Amino acid sequence: MTGKIHFKENSGPSVFAFTTENFRHAQQIIGRYPEGKVQSALMPLLTLAQKQNAGWLPKSAMDYIAMMLALPPVRVYEVASFYTMYNLEPVGRYVIELCTTTPCWLRGSDAIVAACEKHLGIKCGETTVDGQFTLREVECLGACVNAPMCQVDEGYYEDLTPESVVKLIDAFANGEAPPVGPQNGRKSSEPLAAFATSKPMEHK
Repeated sequence: MTGKIHFKENSGPSVFAFTTENFRHAQQIIGRYPEGKVQSALMPLLTLAQKQNAGWLPKSAMDYIAMMLALPPVRVYEVASFYTMYNLEPVGRYVIELCTTTPCWLRGSDAIVAACEKHLGIKCGETTVDGQFTLREVECLGACVNAPMCQVDEGYYEDLTPESVVKLIDAFANGEAPPVGPQNGRKSSEPLAAFATSKPMEHK
């Protein structure tokens, strides 16, 4: 791993430890791996620590996991700084990741990005003043057939329009949990009725 490591001085808690519940969960995760291979638990433990710490990983949390797994701290830093799913600085309560790769771009992701930036009053890479939303532009999230789409925390929201993405943001702002998946009424990745190329056979 050769990811760029960048920490803000004195950012985050100086001491980190898993809660009692998360420590038990961490031990269960470590227990999945055979003796001598427990270092493979690194990524799930980083994810667990990030969830506990308001969505981001302070240096103290990475040092704590390094100690748990008997790893040199730099090995943990390399992994955490390489994968974009780990946040090394504070983020908003909701992290909106907007896909702008070719399939989403062809389906209007530029308009989705513009609608989010206008509605939230921030640019991609920034967090709202109230700490509620962080906006990001990301590479392909793998739901190309349902483009354009975004990811919020662990949920995929697909078939977006500028209007529907604004409604999505408002729902989160109001403490609601919008249903994941297509936002235009279609089921999964099935063709919309207007674009269906064949009709199901009628059984008599």
